[in-house]
Amino acid sequence: MRKVASIGRSKLQSAMEYLMTYGWAILIIAVVLGALFQLGVFNASSFSPRAPPGACQVFRPSGPGTTMNINLMGVCTGQLPQYVAQFNQGYISTGSGTSLQSLGSAFTLAAWTKPYSWCAGCWERIVDKGIWGTSSFVLMDWLGTGRIAFGTKNQNDVTVQLISNTALMSNTFSMISATYDGSNLRIYLNGNLDAAPLPQTGTFSSGALFLIGGRPSGDFFNGQISNVQVYNSSLSANQIQALYLEGIGGAPMKLQNLIGWWPLNGNANDYSGNNNNGVPTAVTFTSQYGK
Repeated sequence: MRKVASIGRSKLQSAMEYLMTYGWAILIIAVVLGALFQLGVFNASSFSPRAPPGACQVFRPSGPGTTMNINLMGVCTGQLPQYVAQFNQGYISTGSGTSLQSLGSAFTLAAWTKPYSWCAGCWERIVDKGIWGTSSFVLMDWLGTGRIAFGTKNQNDVTVQLISNTALMSNTFSMISATYDGSNLRIYLNGNLDAAPLPQTGTFSSGALFLIGGRPSGDFFNGQISNVQVYNSSLSANQIQALYLEGIGGAPMKLQNLIGWWPLNGNANDYSGNNNNGVPTAVTFTSQYGK
């Protein structure tokens, strides 16, 4: 019995000596690994395959604006994009193609956004249509609070009609979407309804420029934007949820109603097949969006 106890003490003593000798090294390794995880070095998204620009796009055999026999072409499995758009006091103008002219009676907006910070008291515009026209729509930050405002506006003023209950988290990608079904406005955050439906009291117009990330005169978004989609119909709650679950690199749905799709994966091209290609101003494309 004494021999067994002696062996046990010897093993314990050896273990203690090992910890005293190498414990500091183990502690340092643990601290370094924790810091690397915190910095996102071991983020799963860093090792996921990333789709190159234009890997997935809509094919319209009869040309832009048509809906017969349209389908997705390429690798459209929801891979992460190689790049996202990074805005620095800039914006993207997509022009006023015929498909964007028809917005008004019902539509859906969807985009993935990663705000760096919010400007107190500012309107930071994420998508904007109609700055130089009559009343149109805007989806933007509400006065630097991180809450999303969706409503009508005119050339000199903004008439906010619906504001999200939840504020977006800084330095984190979230999917925001808004729908208008001809009667009610709705805002969704990460696939979930985040503001009670509100009856529309203004009018939406068509024929004006569609912009992403700001406008020439200001109200710039400070952060990153990816996968902007516009439909000329109101997607259902289930469709919004499905779009969110596809992730930041997800392909659009309901192609017959898709009128604009800007993945912002390395360029500002419209991959909806409707040729509403964008022109970036003070916008760069970064592959470091997951870090």
